[in-house]
Amino acid sequence: MMDPRTDARIRLAVPDDRPVVEAIVAAAYAVYVPRIGKRPGPMLDDYGALIRAGEVHVLDTGEGIGGILVLKREDGAMLLDNIAVAPDRQGRGLGRILLAFAEAAALRDGYRTIRLYTHEAMTENIRLYTRIGYGETHRAEEKGFQRVYMSKRLKA
Repeated sequence: MMDPRTDARIRLAVPDDRPVVEAIVAAAYAVYVPRIGKRPGPMLDDYGALIRAGEVHVLDTGEGIGGILVLKREDGAMLLDNIAVAPDRQGRGLGRILLAFAEAAALRDGYRTIRLYTHEAMTENIRLYTRIGYGETHRAEEKGFQRVYMSKRLKA
């Protein structure tokens, strides 16, 4: 998928993308380590397995991969499991492009709901998701993380 505003292309990640995917995730989430007191969940994921499962998308800006997105098909909703933009590319709208792609992919796959979760200490993420139409469904501790669960009803 090409975005006419940026000439960015979103595609499924391939095994050769793994080092870049892992580097973007590490750099994007590093700011949260002191706030949370440990590495956030996305820094612990097995990106080789996620790529093999066809769940990782990369945003290629023409200057290389600038962001990543992990989408998982679940019963009743698409899970936006992870979204990360390289810190040196933040502020250019790449995150919004990835979010729009996630919603379009969910609709294309027949979902009417997309859901996500984030750590409660990632307050700027919670504000962003609320601003773009996600509503909090609940909070819970999972895998040692205090998570805020959110969902958004999609319009065809």
